[in-house]
Amino acid sequence: MASPKVTTVSPPPPSPYAEDPRAVLSESEQRMYNEVLAHFTKEDLVYVIPNVERGELDENEKFWLSRECILRYLRASKWKVATAITRLEATLKWRREFGIIDVVTAKHVEPEAVTGKEILFGFDVKGRPSFYMIPSRQNTDEPTRQIQFAFWMIERCIDLMEPGVENIGLLINFADKAKNPSLGVARSVLSILQEHYPERLGLAHIINVPFLVSAFFKVISPFIDPVTREKMKFNPNVIKDKFFEPNQVMKEWWGGDIDFEYVHADYWPSIVNLCEERNKKWRETWKGLGSKIGISEWEYKTHNGSSAKIDVVVNAPQPEEAVKSNTVPPVVATDVVNVAVLAPIAAKGQPDAAVPSHSTSAGGEGHGTSTAVGIGAGAVAGGEAAGGDVSGDSGVAGDAGGDAGGGDGGGDGGGGGGE
Repeated sequence: MASPKVTTVSPPPPSPYAEDPRAVLSESEQRMYNEVLAHFTKEDLVYVIPNVERGELDENEKFWLSRECILRYLRASKWKVATAITRLEATLKWRREFGIIDVVTAKHVEPEAVTGKEILFGFDVKGRPSFYMIPSRQNTDEPTRQIQFAFWMIERCIDLMEPGVENIGLLINFADKAKNPSLGVARSVLSILQEHYPERLGLAHIINVPFLVSAFFKVISPFIDPVTREKMKFNPNVIKDKFFEPNQVMKEWWGGDIDFEYVHADYWPSIVNLCEERNKKWRETWKGLGSKIGISEWEYKTHNGSSAKIDVVVNAPQPEEAVKSNTVPPVVATDVVNVAVLAPIAAKGQPDAAVPSHSTSAGGEGHGTSTAVGIGAGAVAGGEAAGGDVSGDSGVAGDAGGDAGGGDGGGDGGGGGGE
């Protein structure tokens, strides 16, 4: 007897972490964290976002500025305090301008969702929410709302993260004559990801890769850092390769046990309501803990009735995935998406586009006009090789040849390594 169709989102399984994986910092990391925290929590002054009218932080912004958030920006900034503060303030400004709370609502983006071109369903073995992308289901030509929808979905991924989980897993299916995003939309999405969602994206599973896209990856492969290559899984068997349990992945295309069908009238209210309930509960707990900047996400997700702990233990062994003090974390998360999203655009043969870049490397700065292939290669090579940042006003680096060396990346961008 066939199993019934599943048409709603699934709640997350228990966290794979018995203890907070970010609980322990080295002495130097703790000092740098304290410096950033102190910048936003001065006792004698009320913090205001620089050069912003009514710059005092509201409740949503204080809630966002969790301990883990500050640590993500520090890791993405190579533990440079001033850089982390600048990037955090830039994101606070962006969240207001973009309207992530009050403009980009479920009602506003729902027209983008009706075909199921982007779906949140299931969780991998590390508890990461699964973000399915099915380009062939593209149903609109409104670029602004397409971008807003992508980040509404990423925010819902964050709502579905259990304690200790900070990353998203991508499952991208190029089957059925995929309709690829425009170069402008892709660049905008990548820029926002790199600048305002550091250390949020993990593995990317990519199936039904067309010949031209496969050729694109072969061209840029020499420029991709080995760590990033390891994060990109082409035509995987996600069950046999032990990325997923069968009951956490769709049967169609992906080989799981779940016979999922996208029925908008069922799915949409289920994802909206589940995320609203989880977020409301966490916010109520956060308020009970003092409504303070720097309260740990682990704390408000696992609260047992004690008071909140703002500081952490020092000089103890670090968890396996923790970044050691004063080392350069590999820039992985956003570049996985850079390549995955830009590859089909390259395959389409988009015309050259001027992409300003400020990604500095041992080989010099990457500047100038790049083809779509150059954009994709540069985004990876410029940010990955020898641990350099992905940077630049456009959110993607320049030509691969100018960025293949190591070193810091200047500009406003920058990506973070991740699990």
